[in-house]
Amino acid sequence: MITRENRNLARWAMEFALKNGCQGSRVTLYNGSNSSFEIRDMKVDRLQQATESSLVIQLFVDGRYGSFSTNRLDKAELEKFILNGIASTRYLAEDTARTLPDPSLYYKGGRPDLQLFDPKFDSINPDDKVGLAMKACSEMLGKDDRVISANSSFEDEKWFKYMVASNGFEGDDSSSSYSLVASLSIQGEGEARPSSYWYDSSLYYDRLIKMGIGTKAFDRVFQKLGQQKINSGKYPMLVDNMGSARLVSPLISAIYGSSIQQKNSFLLDKLNEKVLGDNVTLIDEPHQMRTPGARYFDNEGIATKRLPVFEEGVLKTYFIDTYNANKLNMPATISSPSILTMQMGEKDCDQLLASIDKGIWVTGFNGGNCNSTTGDFSYGVEGFLIENGQLSQPISEMNITGNMLTLFNNLVEAGNDPRNSSSWKIPSLLFDGVDFSGL
Repeated sequence: MITRENRNLARWAMEFALKNGCQGSRVTLYNGSNSSFEIRDMKVDRLQQATESSLVIQLFVDGRYGSFSTNRLDKAELEKFILNGIASTRYLAEDTARTLPDPSLYYKGGRPDLQLFDPKFDSINPDDKVGLAMKACSEMLGKDDRVISANSSFEDEKWFKYMVASNGFEGDDSSSSYSLVASLSIQGEGEARPSSYWYDSSLYYDRLIKMGIGTKAFDRVFQKLGQQKINSGKYPMLVDNMGSARLVSPLISAIYGSSIQQKNSFLLDKLNEKVLGDNVTLIDEPHQMRTPGARYFDNEGIATKRLPVFEEGVLKTYFIDTYNANKLNMPATISSPSILTMQMGEKDCDQLLASIDKGIWVTGFNGGNCNSTTGDFSYGVEGFLIENGQLSQPISEMNITGNMLTLFNNLVEAGNDPRNSSSWKIPSLLFDGVDFSGL
């Protein structure tokens, strides 16, 4: 955790910068540790443990801006470090858009603890962590002669942050996390080497799913045997909750202040316009307790709040930090989403799949990209052909192409099954009329 001594040090560093020529300063102090245990074919392949403390100081000097970091937290060394940083910043080009936020936007404190840190973190035995990774690996290895390799890992992390700014902000934050991952590759037909994975993650050790991770990865990879291309055409496309965020990501990237300011966005000048389908509602919900991504302030100290992003297809906000707000002469909102939620339907992935007469269930993306200016995309995909509500053929080496605005105007239905381990709670998504290219 951040001690009182270190908080005082951060405040001292900020004030020292102001006394030596800065018009503004922000100091962020980080403290944390992490460990990871990797298993390959039931043998410990790698162990790693690290503890880190660092100080980042942002300097606003005569219309110029510099950011510097160090892990040497001795006052005498910090004096030299800050003085050198101020001198270096004066060599930079003037950029008057680099300012601290309007103090009226800062988080003022007083809200209940979001409960993002597991108090049991330091009491968990390392042998138990290795045991979980070993168990996940054992659920895959030795079950079939076609398994080439089976890998698993357990990782955990805790971090604490304290931030203070010269124009009135002070706040701290903390979180813990755990993850358990299993992956394997198998001998397929000919030269094919299908691979797959599964994972779970959680803020709390007791909530982490510890059994069946390897079994799920094993089942997923053997479903891929016999993959082939199918005829090109327009098909309904079901994307499960492991991949659905991949398709939402270009929508969010297009509404960052940097994209808007650089005119590199297919949602430029679309604020308060209907751009997506009626059933597309995305909301940033930053104050959900015990939920990854929850926070009361962003990386500048600006207070977070419930923020509609798209409402029934209408674009309601841009994510604009202070720098880009100054560049655009627009109000700052928030630098990025915290917990992105999507209005859900009534069916899970299996029920959505059963509703499809003939279509494709996409379970993975293999490269590709989306043009940030036009919204045109092309992605390599793998998955399964669906016929009469049943899986009939695994597919691979196919591409989907189209435009993001068209795609989300053709969203038929959202599922009710977002992954709670993610800060982007995007459920399975069913689209109509997606262009697939194969044979």
